[in-house]
Amino acid sequence: MRIAKFDSNRNLVAALSYLLGFITGIVILVVEKEDKFIRFHAMQSTMIFGGLFILNVMVRLIFSPLVFLGVVASLVNILISIVAVIIWIVSMVKAYQGQMFKWPIVGDFAERQLGK
Repeated sequence: MRIAKFDSNRNLVAALSYLLGFITGIVILVVEKEDKFIRFHAMQSTMIFGGLFILNVMVRLIFSPLVFLGVVASLVNILISIVAVIIWIVSMVKAYQGQMFKWPIVGDFAERQLGK
């Protein structure tokens, strides 16, 4: 099913792929099969926010059992959250503006994954 059939603005759909992080990224990747711009942003969203989610969980699992490192884990998770919000806002704005904005490393990797 192609998203354009619902008369959605492609920039809006690309921006929405970041809305709920990797969840909306995956949903849009499954639904949209043709539009490369939308699929790129959905893949980039999935990779960035999926990676940040895994990193967040790993920090908690590794550091939280150690009482004195629990504070460090909390600070690292706060830092990860701040970075995630910045990435989230910038990505949504760039996608809505119609830009094929690539984050370093992840953007190229997302593009290669879609090219397969």
